[in-house]
Amino acid sequence: VDPADPENFRKNIRNNTKLLYAETLGNPLINIIDIEAVAKIAHEAGIPLVVDNTVPSPYLCRPIEWGADIVVHSATKYIGGHGTTMGGAIVESGKFDWGNGKFPEFTSPSPGYHGVIFHETFGDFGYTMKARMEIMRTFGPALSPMNAWLLLQGLESLHVRMERHCDNALAVAKFLKDHPRVAWVNYPGLPDDRYYELSKKYLPKGASGLLNFGVKGGAKAGERFIEAAQFMSHLANIGDAKTLIIHPASTTHRQMDEADQIKAGVTPDMVRMSVGIESLDDILWDIDQALAAAAKA
Repeated sequence: VDPADPENFRKNIRNNTKLLYAETLGNPLINIIDIEAVAKIAHEAGIPLVVDNTVPSPYLCRPIEWGADIVVHSATKYIGGHGTTMGGAIVESGKFDWGNGKFPEFTSPSPGYHGVIFHETFGDFGYTMKARMEIMRTFGPALSPMNAWLLLQGLESLHVRMERHCDNALAVAKFLKDHPRVAWVNYPGLPDDRYYELSKKYLPKGASGLLNFGVKGGAKAGERFIEAAQFMSHLANIGDAKTLIIHPASTTHRQMDEADQIKAGVTPDMVRMSVGIESLDDILWDIDQALAAAAKA
């Protein structure tokens, strides 16, 4: 559903709907969900709200405090922070009633774990215990010690890095907004962005490091911008200490037709940028020279 209006979630709930799922800060749309409003809708229907909080990280937003029941992170991104390891995290609030009759897998004996009844044994933390005791055991998505160590190292500097990501991204967004070779910019930290008010509510410390913008000249100009970059890295990842750029229409979303790309928030001219923590002067220099090259495409 279109997450811009929380009521769109309500309109699409069916009898077999088990949860509502959304991103705090969407990728690649760079949109912000009204967590509090959507959580209320989910709870009225007796289902949990699951929020992907990867882009803000736990430092910038804590969705459970706004009503989310489960928060997930791709720790590969900002939590790790250096593009060196893969991992994820599930955080449960412990407030959702898994015994409300809609989730028999939590209130019936587990045939694969000696008949344990997860809700009866673990209460409102039944989800994470089932995930650990059954799903992780069966499918094996357990971190190696080295990956776990790297993510713990990343957590130690998360607050410092996120502040720098936010400062640099806001400065880059302002630079792009005033640049004659840029058609538009999406960044919730800009006062004229459609999600600015939600950004102030849910992301008061900063709107993270992800933004997108349109290069004048369309798809070819967008591709040329990527090719001309000298300092920034052409990678599909986000949340790295170094600045990452990509032209989604010709890479990550290439297999979609243009209509479906538009629905996903991808336009032919769009460049997505994950702003790093390097010297701001270096980032702006590379953007400016790459835009000059794109103008010749």
